[in-house]
Amino acid sequence: MLKDLWKNLKFAWKYAESQKWKLIGLFVCTFFHVIISVVTPIVSAKIIVKLTNSQLKQVIYLAVVLFVMEIMRNVISYFCHYFSQVTYRETFTSLQLDLGKNILTLNNTCIDANSAGVFIQRLTGDTTKISDVFNLLNYHLLDIMTDIGIFGAVLIIDVRIFLYMILMILIIGLLENKRVSIRNEKDKVFRKENENVSGFVGELVRGVRDIKMLSAEKSFLNSLNHRLIDLNLKRYDMGRVQRNYQFVIGSLHDIFDLTIICLLVYLIYIGDLSIALALVVHNYLGKASYMVSSYSYLLEGIKDFNLSSSRIFDIIYGNEFPKESFGKKHLDSIQGNFEFKKVSFGYLDGDLVLNDLSFKVKSKSTVAFVGKSGAGKTTIFNLLCKMYEPLAGKILIDGVDVAELDRASIRDNITIISQNPYIFNVSIRDNLKLVKENVTEEEIIDACKMACLDDFIETLPNGYDTIVGEGGVSLSGGQRQRLAIARAFVQKTKIILFDEATSALDNITQTKIQQAIENMKDDYTILIIAHRLSTIIHSDRILFLDDGKVVAEGSHEELLEKCKAYRELYEAEIEKG
Repeated sequence: MLKDLWKNLKFAWKYAESQKWKLIGLFVCTFFHVIISVVTPIVSAKIIVKLTNSQLKQVIYLAVVLFVMEIMRNVISYFCHYFSQVTYRETFTSLQLDLGKNILTLNNTCIDANSAGVFIQRLTGDTTKISDVFNLLNYHLLDIMTDIGIFGAVLIIDVRIFLYMILMILIIGLLENKRVSIRNEKDKVFRKENENVSGFVGELVRGVRDIKMLSAEKSFLNSLNHRLIDLNLKRYDMGRVQRNYQFVIGSLHDIFDLTIICLLVYLIYIGDLSIALALVVHNYLGKASYMVSSYSYLLEGIKDFNLSSSRIFDIIYGNEFPKESFGKKHLDSIQGNFEFKKVSFGYLDGDLVLNDLSFKVKSKSTVAFVGKSGAGKTTIFNLLCKMYEPLAGKILIDGVDVAELDRASIRDNITIISQNPYIFNVSIRDNLKLVKENVTEEEIIDACKMACLDDFIETLPNGYDTIVGEGGVSLSGGQRQRLAIARAFVQKTKIILFDEATSALDNITQTKIQQAIENMKDDYTILIIAHRLSTIIHSDRILFLDDGKVVAEGSHEELLEKCKAYRELYEAEIEKG
Protein backbone atom coordinates (compact mmCIF):
# COMPACT_ATOMS: atom_id res chain seq x y z
CA MET A 1 0.00 0.00 0.00
CA LEU A 2 2.83 2.42 0.88
CA LYS A 3 4.53 1.78 -2.46
CA ASP A 4 1.29 2.58 -4.29
CA LEU A 5 0.77 5.62 -2.05
CA TRP A 6 4.18 7.05 -2.93
CA LYS A 7 3.63 6.52 -6.66
CA ASN A 8 0.15 8.05 -6.52
CA LEU A 9 1.34 10.99 -4.41
CA LYS A 10 3.88 11.83 -7.10
CA PHE A 11 1.03 11.61 -9.63
CA ALA A 12 -1.16 13.95 -7.54
CA TRP A 13 1.71 16.36 -6.85
CA LYS A 14 1.87 17.17 -10.57
CA TYR A 15 -1.51 18.88 -10.20
CA ALA A 16 -0.86 20.48 -6.80
CA GLU A 17 2.70 21.72 -7.42
CA SER A 18 1.55 25.24 -8.35
CA GLN A 19 0.13 25.55 -4.81
CA LYS A 20 3.27 24.37 -2.97
CA TRP A 21 3.61 27.57 -0.91
CA LYS A 22 0.04 27.27 0.28
CA LEU A 23 0.70 23.64 1.21
CA ILE A 24 3.77 24.72 3.18
CA GLY A 25 1.62 27.33 4.89
CA LEU A 26 -0.95 24.64 5.68
CA PHE A 27 1.68 22.35 7.27
CA VAL A 28 3.19 25.20 9.32
CA CYS A 29 -0.22 26.34 10.60
CA THR A 30 -1.20 22.78 11.47
CA PHE A 31 2.09 22.27 13.34
CA PHE A 32 1.36 25.20 15.65
CA HIS A 33 -2.20 23.95 16.00
CA VAL A 34 -0.73 20.65 17.28
CA ILE A 35 1.41 22.41 19.88
CA ILE A 36 -1.57 24.38 21.20
CA SER A 37 -3.70 21.20 21.31
CA VAL A 38 -1.07 19.43 23.45
CA VAL A 39 -0.57 22.34 25.88
CA THR A 40 -4.25 23.33 26.34
CA PRO A 41 -5.28 20.30 28.52
CA ILE A 42 -2.37 21.02 30.88
CA VAL A 43 -3.48 24.65 31.36
CA SER A 44 -7.12 23.54 31.81
CA ALA A 45 -6.09 21.03 34.48
CA LYS A 46 -4.05 23.66 36.33
CA ILE A 47 -7.06 26.02 36.38
CA ILE A 48 -9.16 23.31 38.05
CA VAL A 49 -6.43 22.62 40.62
CA LYS A 50 -6.02 26.34 41.41
CA LEU A 51 -9.78 26.69 41.80
CA THR A 52 -9.94 23.83 44.30
CA ASN A 53 -7.12 25.53 46.29
CA SER A 54 -8.84 28.98 46.07
CA GLN A 55 -5.83 30.51 44.29
CA LEU A 56 -8.03 32.97 42.39
CA LYS A 57 -5.30 35.29 41.05
CA GLN A 58 -3.52 32.35 39.44
CA VAL A 59 -6.88 31.20 38.02
CA ILE A 60 -7.37 34.59 36.31
CA TYR A 61 -3.81 34.53 35.00
CA LEU A 62 -4.18 30.99 33.60
CA ALA A 63 -7.61 31.83 32.16
CA VAL A 64 -6.08 34.74 30.22
CA VAL A 65 -3.32 32.43 28.96
CA LEU A 66 -5.93 29.87 27.91
CA PHE A 67 -7.99 32.60 26.20
CA VAL A 68 -4.97 33.80 24.20
CA MET A 69 -4.17 30.22 23.18
CA GLU A 70 -7.75 29.62 22.01
CA ILE A 71 -7.73 32.89 20.00
CA MET A 72 -4.44 31.79 18.40
CA ARG A 73 -5.96 28.39 17.64
CA ASN A 74 -8.96 30.05 15.96
CA VAL A 75 -6.72 32.29 13.84
CA ILE A 76 -4.53 29.33 12.86
CA SER A 77 -7.65 27.28 12.04
CA TYR A 78 -8.86 30.08 9.76
CA PHE A 79 -5.63 30.05 7.76
CA CYS A 80 -5.57 26.24 7.74
CA HIS A 81 -9.02 26.22 6.13
CA TYR A 82 -8.00 28.94 3.66
CA PHE A 83 -4.84 27.15 2.51
CA SER A 84 -6.72 23.84 2.41
CA GLN A 85 -9.61 25.13 0.30
CA VAL A 86 -7.43 26.98 -2.20
CA THR A 87 -5.14 23.96 -2.64
CA TYR A 88 -8.13 21.67 -3.11
CA ARG A 89 -9.79 24.03 -5.60
CA GLU A 90 -6.74 24.48 -7.81
CA THR A 91 -5.71 20.82 -7.70
CA PHE A 92 -9.27 19.69 -8.45
CA THR A 93 -9.58 22.05 -11.42
CA SER A 94 -6.20 21.10 -12.87
CA LEU A 95 -6.84 17.37 -12.46
CA GLN A 96 -10.34 17.49 -13.96
CA LEU A 97 -9.11 19.53 -16.92
CA ASP A 98 -6.29 17.08 -17.63
CA LEU A 99 -8.60 14.09 -17.30
CA GLY A 100 -11.12 15.75 -19.62
CA LYS A 101 -8.32 16.39 -22.10
CA ASN A 102 -7.29 12.73 -21.98
CA ILE A 103 -10.88 11.52 -22.40
CA LEU A 104 -11.06 13.58 -25.61
CA THR A 105 -7.97 11.75 -26.93
CA LEU A 106 -9.35 8.23 -26.37
CA ASN A 107 -9.91 6.29 -29.55
CA ASN A 108 -13.52 5.76 -30.56
CA THR A 109 -13.34 1.98 -30.24
CA CYS A 110 -12.54 2.46 -26.54
CA ILE A 111 -15.39 4.97 -26.12
CA ASP A 112 -17.81 2.62 -27.90
CA ALA A 113 -16.87 -0.18 -25.49
CA ASN A 114 -17.52 1.85 -22.31
CA SER A 115 -20.59 3.64 -21.02
CA ALA A 116 -20.57 7.38 -20.34
CA GLY A 117 -20.86 6.57 -16.62
CA VAL A 118 -17.28 5.22 -16.59
CA PHE A 119 -15.94 8.65 -17.52
CA ILE A 120 -18.50 10.73 -15.60
CA GLN A 121 -17.79 8.99 -12.28
CA ARG A 122 -14.03 9.22 -12.68
CA LEU A 123 -14.19 12.85 -13.77
CA THR A 124 -16.44 13.89 -10.88
CA GLY A 125 -15.99 11.36 -8.05
CA ASP A 126 -12.43 10.05 -8.24
CA THR A 127 -10.87 13.44 -8.88
CA THR A 128 -12.41 14.65 -5.59
CA LYS A 129 -10.58 12.01 -3.55
CA ILE A 130 -7.26 12.68 -5.28
CA SER A 131 -7.50 16.46 -4.92
CA ASP A 132 -8.11 16.16 -1.17
CA VAL A 133 -5.17 13.85 -0.42
CA PHE A 134 -2.76 16.57 0.79
CA ASN A 135 -5.40 17.97 3.14
CA LEU A 136 -6.13 14.42 4.29
CA LEU A 137 -2.49 13.64 5.03
CA ASN A 138 -1.90 17.00 6.67
CA TYR A 139 -4.94 16.75 8.93
CA HIS A 140 -4.67 13.14 10.05
CA LEU A 141 -0.89 12.78 10.17
CA LEU A 142 -0.54 15.87 12.33
CA ASP A 143 -3.52 14.71 14.38
CA ILE A 144 -1.62 11.48 15.00
CA MET A 145 1.48 13.53 15.86
CA THR A 146 -0.63 15.37 18.43
CA ASP A 147 -1.67 12.04 19.91
CA ILE A 148 1.94 10.86 19.99
CA GLY A 149 2.82 14.00 21.95
CA ILE A 150 -0.03 13.22 24.34
CA PHE A 151 1.20 9.65 24.80
CA GLY A 152 4.69 10.97 25.53
CA ALA A 153 3.23 13.20 28.24
CA VAL A 154 1.25 10.26 29.70
CA LEU A 155 4.43 8.10 29.70
CA ILE A 156 6.18 10.74 31.81
CA ILE A 157 3.23 10.88 34.22
CA ASP A 158 2.78 7.10 34.72
CA VAL A 159 4.08 4.14 32.71
CA ARG A 160 1.14 1.91 33.79
CA ILE A 161 -1.44 4.28 32.33
CA PHE A 162 0.69 4.57 29.18
CA LEU A 163 0.84 0.77 28.69
CA TYR A 164 -2.90 0.43 29.25
CA MET A 165 -3.64 3.12 26.63
CA ILE A 166 -1.24 1.44 24.17
CA LEU A 167 -3.16 -1.84 24.69
CA MET A 168 -6.40 0.01 23.95
CA ILE A 169 -4.94 1.53 20.75
CA LEU A 170 -3.66 -1.85 19.47
CA ILE A 171 -6.95 -3.71 19.97
CA ILE A 172 -9.10 -0.99 18.39
CA GLY A 173 -6.48 -0.43 15.67
CA LEU A 174 -6.64 -4.08 14.55
CA LEU A 175 -10.43 -3.88 14.32
CA GLU A 176 -10.29 -0.61 12.36
CA ASN A 177 -7.74 -2.06 9.96
CA LYS A 178 -10.02 -5.04 9.29
CA ARG A 179 -13.01 -2.74 8.76
CA VAL A 180 -11.17 -0.55 6.26
CA SER A 181 -9.90 -3.57 4.26
CA ILE A 182 -13.38 -5.09 3.92
CA ARG A 183 -14.93 -1.71 3.05
CA ASN A 184 -12.27 -1.06 0.40
CA GLU A 185 -13.00 -4.33 -1.40
CA LYS A 186 -16.73 -3.62 -1.37
CA ASP A 187 -16.10 -0.05 -2.55
CA LYS A 188 -14.38 -1.34 -5.70
CA VAL A 189 -17.51 -3.31 -6.61
CA PHE A 190 -19.77 -0.38 -5.70
CA ARG A 191 -17.89 2.10 -7.88
CA LYS A 192 -18.08 -0.21 -10.89
CA GLU A 193 -21.83 -0.63 -10.45
CA ASN A 194 -22.21 3.12 -9.93
CA GLU A 195 -20.54 3.72 -13.31
CA ASN A 196 -23.08 1.44 -14.98
CA VAL A 197 -26.02 3.20 -13.33
CA SER A 198 -24.65 6.66 -14.21
CA GLY A 199 -24.28 5.57 -17.83
CA PHE A 200 -27.85 4.26 -17.93
CA VAL A 201 -29.23 7.45 -16.33
CA GLY A 202 -27.34 9.49 -18.93
CA GLU A 203 -28.98 7.47 -21.71
CA LEU A 204 -32.38 7.88 -20.08
CA VAL A 205 -32.03 11.68 -19.89
CA ARG A 206 -30.68 12.03 -23.43
CA GLY A 207 -33.34 9.72 -24.83
CA VAL A 208 -36.30 10.95 -22.75
CA ARG A 209 -38.23 12.23 -25.75
CA ASP A 210 -37.87 8.98 -27.66
CA ILE A 211 -38.84 7.03 -24.52
CA LYS A 212 -42.05 9.06 -24.27
CA MET A 213 -42.86 8.68 -27.95
CA LEU A 214 -42.28 4.92 -27.76
CA SER A 215 -44.43 4.75 -24.62
CA ALA A 216 -41.54 2.88 -23.04
CA GLU A 217 -41.55 4.67 -19.68
CA LYS A 218 -42.57 1.56 -17.76
CA SER A 219 -39.84 -0.70 -19.15
CA PHE A 220 -37.17 1.96 -18.65
CA LEU A 221 -38.32 2.62 -15.08
CA ASN A 222 -38.31 -1.13 -14.37
CA SER A 223 -34.77 -1.37 -15.70
CA LEU A 224 -33.74 1.68 -13.69
CA ASN A 225 -35.40 0.21 -10.59
CA HIS A 226 -33.45 -3.07 -10.89
CA ARG A 227 -30.17 -1.20 -11.37
CA LEU A 228 -30.82 1.15 -8.46
CA ILE A 229 -31.78 -1.76 -6.19
CA ASP A 230 -28.53 -3.57 -7.04
CA LEU A 231 -26.51 -0.39 -6.54
CA ASN A 232 -28.11 0.52 -3.23
CA LEU A 233 -27.78 -3.05 -1.95
CA LYS A 234 -24.05 -2.71 -2.52
CA ARG A 235 -24.12 0.70 -0.81
CA TYR A 236 -26.07 -0.86 2.09
CA ASP A 237 -23.56 -3.71 2.29
CA MET A 238 -20.75 -1.16 2.74
CA GLY A 239 -22.83 0.62 5.40
CA ARG A 240 -23.54 -2.67 7.17
CA VAL A 241 -19.81 -3.35 7.55
CA GLN A 242 -19.34 0.19 8.85
CA ARG A 243 -22.27 -0.13 11.25
CA ASN A 244 -21.24 -3.49 12.73
CA TYR A 245 -17.63 -2.52 13.30
CA GLN A 246 -18.52 0.89 14.70
CA PHE A 247 -20.85 -0.78 17.21
CA VAL A 248 -18.08 -3.09 18.44
CA ILE A 249 -15.41 -0.37 18.42
CA GLY A 250 -17.72 2.14 20.14
CA SER A 251 -18.46 -0.41 22.88
CA LEU A 252 -14.74 -1.02 23.38
CA HIS A 253 -14.19 2.75 23.67
CA ASP A 254 -16.81 2.88 26.44
CA ILE A 255 -15.22 -0.06 28.27
CA PHE A 256 -11.74 1.50 28.06
CA ASP A 257 -13.04 4.89 29.26
CA LEU A 258 -14.62 3.24 32.30
CA THR A 259 -11.64 1.08 33.15
CA ILE A 260 -9.07 3.86 32.80
CA ILE A 261 -11.09 6.06 35.18
CA CYS A 262 -11.06 3.15 37.63
CA LEU A 263 -7.30 2.88 37.11
CA LEU A 264 -6.84 6.61 37.82
CA VAL A 265 -8.92 6.35 41.01
CA TYR A 266 -6.89 3.33 42.14
CA LEU A 267 -3.56 5.13 41.54
CA ILE A 268 -4.80 8.19 43.47
CA TYR A 269 -6.02 5.91 46.29
CA ILE A 270 -2.65 4.19 46.71
CA GLY A 271 -0.83 7.53 46.51
CA ASP A 272 1.02 6.94 43.20
CA LEU A 273 -0.80 9.75 41.34
CA SER A 274 -1.82 13.26 42.33
CA ILE A 275 -5.28 14.63 41.59
CA ALA A 276 -3.74 17.35 39.38
CA LEU A 277 -1.92 14.78 37.18
CA ALA A 278 -5.05 12.60 37.11
CA LEU A 279 -6.95 15.61 35.73
CA VAL A 280 -4.29 16.11 33.07
CA VAL A 281 -4.51 12.43 32.03
CA HIS A 282 -8.30 12.60 31.97
CA ASN A 283 -8.21 15.70 29.73
CA TYR A 284 -5.82 13.86 27.41
CA LEU A 285 -7.96 10.73 27.41
CA GLY A 286 -10.67 12.12 25.13
CA LYS A 287 -8.09 13.13 22.53
CA ALA A 288 -5.98 10.00 22.78
CA SER A 289 -8.96 7.67 22.40
CA TYR A 290 -9.53 9.13 18.96
CA MET A 291 -6.01 8.39 17.78
CA VAL A 292 -7.34 5.13 16.36
CA SER A 293 -10.13 7.01 14.61
CA SER A 294 -7.57 9.32 13.04
CA TYR A 295 -5.55 6.28 11.99
CA SER A 296 -8.58 4.51 10.50
CA TYR A 297 -9.75 7.63 8.67
CA LEU A 298 -6.23 8.10 7.35
CA LEU A 299 -6.02 4.45 6.27
CA GLU A 300 -9.47 4.62 4.67
CA GLY A 301 -8.57 7.87 2.91
CA ILE A 302 -5.29 6.43 1.61
CA LYS A 303 -7.02 3.34 0.22
CA ASP A 304 -9.71 5.52 -1.38
CA PHE A 305 -6.96 7.73 -2.79
CA ASN A 306 -5.01 4.76 -4.18
CA LEU A 307 -8.17 3.29 -5.73
CA SER A 308 -9.21 6.61 -7.28
CA SER A 309 -5.67 7.24 -8.52
CA SER A 310 -5.52 3.84 -10.23
CA ARG A 311 -8.89 4.48 -11.91
CA ILE A 312 -7.76 7.86 -13.23
CA PHE A 313 -4.25 6.59 -13.97
CA ASP A 314 -5.84 3.92 -16.20
CA ILE A 315 -7.41 6.62 -18.37
CA ILE A 316 -4.40 8.93 -18.53
CA TYR A 317 -1.58 6.36 -18.80
CA GLY A 318 -3.06 2.85 -18.83
CA ASN A 319 -3.51 0.33 -21.63
CA GLU A 320 -7.16 -0.32 -20.73
CA PHE A 321 -8.15 2.99 -22.34
CA PRO A 322 -6.06 3.32 -25.54
CA LYS A 323 -5.57 6.79 -27.03
CA GLU A 324 -5.84 7.96 -30.59
CA SER A 325 -2.48 7.71 -32.32
CA PHE A 326 -1.22 10.22 -34.88
CA GLY A 327 1.96 10.57 -36.85
CA LYS A 328 4.45 13.44 -36.75
CA LYS A 329 4.25 14.70 -40.33
CA HIS A 330 2.48 18.06 -40.58
CA LEU A 331 0.81 19.63 -43.60
CA ASP A 332 0.01 23.31 -43.18
CA SER A 333 -2.61 23.07 -45.88
CA ILE A 334 -3.88 20.25 -48.05
CA GLN A 335 -5.08 20.16 -51.63
CA GLY A 336 -7.87 17.68 -50.97
CA ASN A 337 -6.74 14.64 -52.98
CA PHE A 338 -7.19 11.34 -51.19
CA GLU A 339 -7.20 7.63 -51.88
CA PHE A 340 -8.35 4.41 -50.22
CA LYS A 341 -6.03 1.49 -51.07
CA LYS A 342 -7.38 -1.98 -50.25
CA VAL A 343 -8.93 -0.78 -46.98
CA SER A 344 -10.77 -3.23 -44.70
CA PHE A 345 -12.54 -2.36 -41.45
CA GLY A 346 -15.06 -3.72 -38.93
CA TYR A 347 -16.48 -2.33 -35.66
CA LEU A 348 -15.46 -4.10 -32.43
CA ASP A 349 -15.88 -7.86 -32.98
CA GLY A 350 -18.44 -7.56 -35.79
CA ASP A 351 -18.19 -8.49 -39.46
CA LEU A 352 -16.19 -6.40 -41.92
CA VAL A 353 -18.02 -3.26 -43.02
CA LEU A 354 -15.40 -2.39 -45.64
CA ASN A 355 -13.69 -5.19 -47.50
CA ASP A 356 -10.62 -4.47 -49.62
CA LEU A 357 -12.06 -1.08 -50.65
CA SER A 358 -10.15 1.07 -53.17
CA PHE A 359 -10.99 4.40 -54.86
CA LYS A 360 -9.53 7.84 -55.53
CA VAL A 361 -10.93 11.36 -55.17
CA LYS A 362 -9.39 14.38 -56.88
CA SER A 363 -8.99 17.75 -55.24
CA LYS A 364 -11.93 20.19 -55.54
CA SER A 365 -14.23 17.54 -56.97
CA THR A 366 -17.67 16.61 -55.69
CA VAL A 367 -18.11 12.89 -55.12
CA ALA A 368 -21.23 11.14 -53.82
CA PHE A 369 -21.53 7.73 -52.14
CA VAL A 370 -24.70 5.72 -52.65
CA GLY A 371 -25.80 2.33 -51.41
CA LYS A 372 -28.13 0.56 -49.05
CA SER A 373 -27.81 0.98 -45.27
CA GLY A 374 -24.77 -0.85 -43.91
CA ALA A 375 -22.85 -0.62 -47.18
CA GLY A 376 -20.04 1.30 -45.41
CA LYS A 377 -20.68 4.90 -46.52
CA THR A 378 -20.46 6.56 -43.09
CA THR A 379 -17.54 4.29 -42.18
CA ILE A 380 -15.56 5.77 -45.07
CA PHE A 381 -16.02 9.22 -43.56
CA ASN A 382 -15.07 8.00 -40.06
CA LEU A 383 -11.86 6.46 -41.37
CA LEU A 384 -10.97 9.50 -43.43
CA CYS A 385 -11.30 11.68 -40.28
CA LYS A 386 -9.23 9.07 -38.40
CA MET A 387 -12.04 8.40 -35.94
CA TYR A 388 -11.09 4.73 -36.36
CA GLU A 389 -8.04 2.89 -37.67
CA PRO A 390 -8.37 0.59 -40.69
CA LEU A 391 -7.71 -3.08 -40.04
CA ALA A 392 -5.87 -3.35 -43.35
CA GLY A 393 -4.88 -1.12 -46.25
CA LYS A 394 -3.96 2.56 -46.44
CA ILE A 395 -5.73 5.90 -46.63
CA LEU A 396 -3.77 8.67 -48.37
CA ILE A 397 -4.34 12.42 -48.26
CA ASP A 398 -2.37 14.30 -50.91
CA GLY A 399 -0.28 11.15 -51.30
CA VAL A 400 0.62 10.93 -47.60
CA ASP A 401 -0.54 8.02 -45.44
CA VAL A 402 -3.04 9.24 -42.84
CA ALA A 403 -1.14 7.17 -40.26
CA GLU A 404 1.89 9.45 -40.74
CA LEU A 405 -0.01 12.75 -40.35
CA ASP A 406 -0.39 14.65 -37.09
CA ARG A 407 -3.75 15.50 -35.63
CA ALA A 408 -3.91 19.07 -36.97
CA SER A 409 -3.20 17.98 -40.55
CA ILE A 410 -6.31 15.79 -40.50
CA ARG A 411 -8.84 17.35 -38.13
CA ASP A 412 -8.09 20.98 -39.03
CA ASN A 413 -8.57 20.26 -42.73
CA ILE A 414 -11.68 18.04 -42.71
CA THR A 415 -15.19 18.86 -41.58
CA ILE A 416 -17.90 16.24 -41.29
CA ILE A 417 -21.57 17.22 -41.15
CA SER A 418 -23.39 14.17 -39.88
CA GLN A 419 -26.96 12.99 -40.20
CA ASN A 420 -27.57 13.74 -36.51
CA PRO A 421 -25.14 16.55 -35.63
CA TYR A 422 -24.65 17.26 -31.95
CA ILE A 423 -25.54 20.83 -31.06
CA PHE A 424 -24.13 22.07 -27.74
CA ASN A 425 -26.23 23.66 -25.01
CA VAL A 426 -24.91 27.18 -25.61
CA SER A 427 -25.96 30.06 -27.85
CA ILE A 428 -25.98 29.86 -31.63
CA ARG A 429 -23.00 32.24 -31.68
CA ASP A 430 -21.04 30.10 -29.20
CA ASN A 431 -21.80 26.93 -31.19
CA LEU A 432 -20.03 28.59 -34.11
CA LYS A 433 -17.17 29.90 -31.96
CA LEU A 434 -16.44 26.36 -30.77
CA VAL A 435 -14.82 25.59 -34.13
CA LYS A 436 -13.10 28.98 -34.48
CA GLU A 437 -12.60 31.08 -31.35
CA ASN A 438 -11.59 34.24 -33.22
CA VAL A 439 -14.45 34.12 -35.74
CA THR A 440 -15.76 37.58 -36.60
CA GLU A 441 -19.38 38.67 -36.49
CA GLU A 442 -19.31 39.09 -40.25
CA GLU A 443 -18.09 35.50 -40.73
CA ILE A 444 -20.86 34.22 -38.43
CA ILE A 445 -23.56 36.04 -40.35
CA ASP A 446 -22.14 34.98 -43.75
CA ALA A 447 -21.94 31.33 -42.66
CA CYS A 448 -25.55 31.35 -41.45
CA LYS A 449 -26.68 32.97 -44.71
CA MET A 450 -24.91 30.30 -46.75
CA ALA A 451 -26.56 27.64 -44.56
CA CYS A 452 -29.99 29.31 -45.05
CA LEU A 453 -30.29 29.83 -41.29
CA ASP A 454 -30.16 33.62 -41.06
CA ASP A 455 -33.89 34.19 -41.68
CA PHE A 456 -34.78 31.85 -38.81
CA ILE A 457 -32.25 33.43 -36.43
CA GLU A 458 -33.70 36.89 -37.07
CA THR A 459 -37.08 35.69 -35.76
CA LEU A 460 -35.59 34.69 -32.40
CA PRO A 461 -35.93 37.15 -29.47
CA ASN A 462 -32.20 36.93 -28.65
CA GLY A 463 -30.99 36.33 -32.20
CA TYR A 464 -27.53 34.77 -32.32
CA ASP A 465 -27.40 34.77 -28.50
CA THR A 466 -30.32 32.34 -28.21
CA ILE A 467 -29.51 29.26 -26.10
CA VAL A 468 -30.51 26.19 -28.11
CA GLY A 469 -30.76 23.61 -25.28
CA GLU A 470 -28.98 20.29 -24.83
CA GLY A 471 -28.49 18.65 -28.20
CA GLY A 472 -30.20 21.64 -29.84
CA VAL A 473 -33.57 20.56 -28.44
CA SER A 474 -35.20 23.93 -29.20
CA LEU A 475 -34.35 23.55 -32.90
CA SER A 476 -36.03 21.39 -35.50
CA GLY A 477 -34.08 18.60 -37.18
CA GLY A 478 -33.53 20.75 -40.27
CA GLN A 479 -32.41 23.73 -38.20
CA ARG A 480 -29.88 21.59 -36.32
CA GLN A 481 -28.44 20.37 -39.61
CA ARG A 482 -28.27 23.89 -41.02
CA LEU A 483 -26.47 25.08 -37.86
CA ALA A 484 -23.99 22.22 -38.31
CA ILE A 485 -23.52 23.27 -41.93
CA ALA A 486 -22.91 26.86 -40.76
CA ARG A 487 -20.23 25.51 -38.39
CA ALA A 488 -18.53 23.88 -41.38
CA PHE A 489 -18.60 27.15 -43.32
CA VAL A 490 -17.01 28.93 -40.33
CA GLN A 491 -14.30 26.27 -40.07
CA LYS A 492 -13.43 26.62 -43.77
CA THR A 493 -11.63 23.29 -44.17
CA LYS A 494 -10.46 21.99 -47.53
CA ILE A 495 -12.54 18.79 -47.34
CA ILE A 496 -16.19 18.85 -46.34
CA LEU A 497 -18.07 15.61 -45.77
CA PHE A 498 -21.88 15.68 -45.88
CA ASP A 499 -23.30 12.57 -44.22
CA GLU A 500 -27.03 12.77 -44.98
CA ALA A 501 -26.74 16.44 -44.04
CA THR A 502 -29.87 17.41 -45.95
CA SER A 503 -32.05 14.48 -44.90
CA ALA A 504 -34.14 16.52 -42.43
CA LEU A 505 -34.63 19.53 -44.71
CA ASP A 506 -37.77 20.46 -46.62
CA ASN A 507 -37.52 20.66 -50.39
CA ILE A 508 -37.18 24.46 -50.51
CA THR A 509 -34.38 24.55 -47.91
CA GLN A 510 -32.71 21.54 -49.52
CA THR A 511 -32.62 23.42 -52.80
CA LYS A 512 -30.93 26.38 -51.06
CA ILE A 513 -28.38 24.10 -49.45
CA GLN A 514 -27.72 22.45 -52.78
CA GLN A 515 -27.07 25.88 -54.25
CA ALA A 516 -24.68 26.63 -51.36
CA ILE A 517 -22.83 23.38 -52.05
CA GLU A 518 -22.66 24.29 -55.74
CA ASN A 519 -21.10 27.63 -54.79
CA MET A 520 -18.40 25.79 -52.81
CA LYS A 521 -17.37 23.47 -55.61
CA ASP A 522 -14.42 25.47 -56.92
CA ASP A 523 -12.77 25.77 -53.51
CA TYR A 524 -13.46 22.52 -51.66
CA THR A 525 -13.30 18.75 -52.01
CA ILE A 526 -16.87 17.74 -51.24
CA LEU A 527 -18.02 14.22 -50.40
CA ILE A 528 -21.72 13.52 -50.02
CA ILE A 529 -23.67 10.59 -48.62
CA ALA A 530 -27.34 10.74 -49.53
CA HIS A 531 -30.31 8.45 -49.76
CA ARG A 532 -32.16 11.10 -51.76
CA LEU A 533 -30.51 10.64 -55.13
CA SER A 534 -31.94 13.97 -56.27
CA THR A 535 -29.40 15.68 -54.00
CA ILE A 536 -26.35 14.13 -55.68
CA ILE A 537 -27.25 13.84 -59.37
CA HIS A 538 -25.03 16.84 -60.22
CA SER A 539 -21.95 15.37 -58.49
CA ASP A 540 -18.81 14.94 -60.57
CA ARG A 541 -18.73 11.24 -59.65
CA ILE A 542 -21.03 8.84 -57.85
CA LEU A 543 -19.68 5.67 -56.20
CA PHE A 544 -22.20 2.88 -55.65
CA LEU A 545 -21.25 0.69 -52.67
CA ASP A 546 -22.41 -2.80 -51.77
CA ASP A 547 -20.99 -5.07 -49.04
CA GLY A 548 -18.11 -2.70 -48.37
CA LYS A 549 -16.92 -2.43 -51.98
CA VAL A 550 -17.36 -0.04 -54.89
CA VAL A 551 -19.40 -2.05 -57.40
CA ALA A 552 -20.00 0.80 -59.85
CA GLU A 553 -18.96 4.43 -60.40
CA GLY A 554 -19.58 7.24 -62.83
CA SER A 555 -21.86 10.19 -63.38
CA HIS A 556 -25.58 10.03 -62.68
CA GLU A 557 -26.36 9.35 -66.35
CA GLU A 558 -23.64 6.70 -66.64
CA LEU A 559 -24.87 4.81 -63.57
CA LEU A 560 -28.45 4.84 -64.84
CA GLU A 561 -27.19 3.00 -67.90
CA LYS A 562 -24.75 0.52 -66.42
CA CYS A 563 -25.83 -0.09 -62.78
CA LYS A 564 -29.15 -1.85 -62.32
CA ALA A 565 -29.20 -1.40 -58.52
CA TYR A 566 -28.63 2.37 -58.87
CA ARG A 567 -31.34 2.64 -61.53
CA GLU A 568 -33.80 0.79 -59.30
CA LEU A 569 -33.08 3.15 -56.39
CA TYR A 570 -33.59 6.19 -58.60
CA GLU A 571 -36.82 4.87 -60.12
CA ALA A 572 -38.18 3.99 -56.66
CA GLU A 573 -37.49 7.57 -55.53
CA ILE A 574 -39.28 9.00 -58.56
CA GLU A 575 -42.31 6.81 -57.85
CA LYS A 576 -42.45 8.16 -54.26
CA GLY A 577 -42.58 11.66 -55.72
